[in-house]
Amino acid sequence: MAKFLIETRYSAEGLRGLAKDKGSGRIQAVHQALQSLGGKLEAGYFAFGDRDFVAIIDLPNSVAAAALALAVGSSGSVSIQTTPLLTAEELDRALEAPVDYRAPGS
Repeated sequence: MAKFLIETRYSAEGLRGLAKDKGSGRIQAVHQALQSLGGKLEAGYFAFGDRDFVAIIDLPNSVAAAALALAVGSSGSVSIQTTPLLTAEELDRALEAPVDYRAPGS
């Protein structure tokens, strides 16, 4: 499973829906959406400031993450930002991978 950071912001319409569904209703909707993609919610929190909801989620792959982002974003009620997360071990493997790259002007 791949981990992702999800950060969302509700539109005015989305905030009206949140008031109707309550926080627990929205958490249930997140669980359902993730389960439909073969994923799960590791942690989810409502916030205020730049973001209204943040979550750490597990999904099978980036295609599932894209499907979630497209479904959420196309609702018009929520804007979503998805950030892939790496463990220390995954970062170590990335650092050790040979890459044949030349910097511009080198």
